[in-house]
Amino acid sequence: MRYQLAPLYCRPWTLNGISARLIESHYENNYGAALNRLNVISREIEQFDFSKTSDQSLARLKRDEIVALNSTLLHELYFASLGGDGRVLPDALASAIAKDFGSVDRWRQEFVGIANGLAGGSGWVLLTYVPRDGRLINQIASDHDQSIAGGVPILALDMYEHAYHLEFGANASAYIAAFMRNIDWSAVQLRYEDAIKVAPPRPLEQKQFADVPSISVEEVREMLESGTSVQIIDTRPKHYTTKAQDIMEGAVWRDPERLDDWIGTLSKTEPVVTFCVYGFHIGCETASTLRKAGFDARYMSGGHFAWKAIKGPVRLFDDGALVNSRLTETS
Repeated sequence: MRYQLAPLYCRPWTLNGISARLIESHYENNYGAALNRLNVISREIEQFDFSKTSDQSLARLKRDEIVALNSTLLHELYFASLGGDGRVLPDALASAIAKDFGSVDRWRQEFVGIANGLAGGSGWVLLTYVPRDGRLINQIASDHDQSIAGGVPILALDMYEHAYHLEFGANASAYIAAFMRNIDWSAVQLRYEDAIKVAPPRPLEQKQFADVPSISVEEVREMLESGTSVQIIDTRPKHYTTKAQDIMEGAVWRDPERLDDWIGTLSKTEPVVTFCVYGFHIGCETASTLRKAGFDARYMSGGHFAWKAIKGPVRLFDDGALVNSRLTETS
């Protein structure tokens, strides 16, 4: 399975007391590294030779997989948790928290207290809904490996010795075989039907650009690797590019405020991909304008930092990014 990178959900420049630089580094280096590691592990599992490699090696890979998957899922949840006024809770959520914790203030004290207790160590503090009890709890997730974040288990095999040692002794294989012979698949099917009703995390929606098609950074990378002819336009604002150090390999920068000057240099026979810093506004607006002019244009979800998060190739942003291109900006 190939896991795809999720575009940055929050808008870093709007955060109060958290710099865009911190978010960019966290997203590109920590989240991006977890996702890339997850895909490497996934490929190793898909290519696993059961006849030549030990079960212990498979177990190690699966342990590594859950760490990387949870890190990926929790980072996506973290970025999706930012961008609002943390002092104001919607009435319905405030009522639910007050019901389960006694008051919003008591929940906040507990949540912050857990976070302070983890300071200098590692782990996550999560507010979690437990379907079993229909209630909210605060929890710690240590080292990414306690469970699949957001998962709803439908089948479980207990491999602690207490589950089999009394009858099977050290013969765990016999216990596993017996378990497999006794699975109630009809009950598993019912749990599966319940589980698929749980909606996935809500994706980022930009209603003003609902009619503008997007393309993922992974799809762009595949186009480039396959040799597909595509025009890739970096439309990060000029005030941003004056401080930029790198640009996507294969892209050319164009000033989005001078689109009328360079639109005539584009070919209508080749697709166009535009992108900005995070994939929110300018890349979308440019793609929208190009589509209205008859171009097959899409914007790249997640923008420049999503490309860097999947370790897409970049080059130095210098005069070559502006001059060494088959697209020549008109004056």
